[in-house]
Amino acid sequence: MQKIHKILIGIAFSPNLKPNLFEAVRICNMFNAELIGVHVGEKTIKKETDLQQILSEAEVLKKPIKTVWQEGEPVKVILNTVIVEQIDLLILGALQKENLLKYYVGSIARKLTRKASCSILLLIKPSIERQACKHIVVNGLKDDKTEETIRTSVLFSKHLMCKKVTIVEEISQSELQVKVDDDKSLRKATIIKKRLKNREDQRVKNILKGIDSEDISIQMQSIFGTRGYSIGHYAKIKRADLLVMNAPTNVGILDRIFPHDIEYILSELPTDVLIVK
Repeated sequence: MQKIHKILIGIAFSPNLKPNLFEAVRICNMFNAELIGVHVGEKTIKKETDLQQILSEAEVLKKPIKTVWQEGEPVKVILNTVIVEQIDLLILGALQKENLLKYYVGSIARKLTRKASCSILLLIKPSIERQACKHIVVNGLKDDKTEETIRTSVLFSKHLMCKKVTIVEEISQSELQVKVDDDKSLRKATIIKKRLKNREDQRVKNILKGIDSEDISIQMQSIFGTRGYSIGHYAKIKRADLLVMNAPTNVGILDRIFPHDIEYILSELPTDVLIVK
């Protein structure tokens, strides 16, 4: 995902509609992309008027917005629009199920991250006034998708004018293979941790060799713990502005029973999250 030409935002007439739209407009202008808005539900004159009023108060879009109005099941409508409009990035804020007062993102995001063909940006703290993005945290785990995810995080950092990126290498506790119960085993565990950290740092450095990250401060951080949960906790305590994650791989029956690493993130979004496809 090195180019973003078309961005789709789900439009729900929720209390967050205005900040969600303002954020989407800003991001579109930063990437010089076209904005497509999709509302799942009935098209009414009032909704159209409300939408145009909010857009008139936002930044002027470099390219005119296209709005899609379609009734149906939210996930199906959004997935279909992503394909039809050839979307590169889907932005999700609060979504409303028509005729219900409940706004939600988690359950919809779970389904979309498994099925959408494009990357997804989940907004938990949209703002009418632009809040500078100062720190991006990105997963650096050993996976075929990680290089593209790191590339995308650098691309976003440049467009969002963010100067700090931390690549987090999540290492499973099972790799230590040492039970710490005395000074000797503690020393052994410390040595193994250092070796694992050096191994992961070298792997990430090899990825970074092929990425233009000029003017961006990139740091590496090894964390021992549960994949997904550990990086989410790290992003939260470091007050990161954006967490960038690999999209889940093929999801089978076992993944629906046992939490996938992305499930930990979606169950309690620590900050805005970008899931890279």
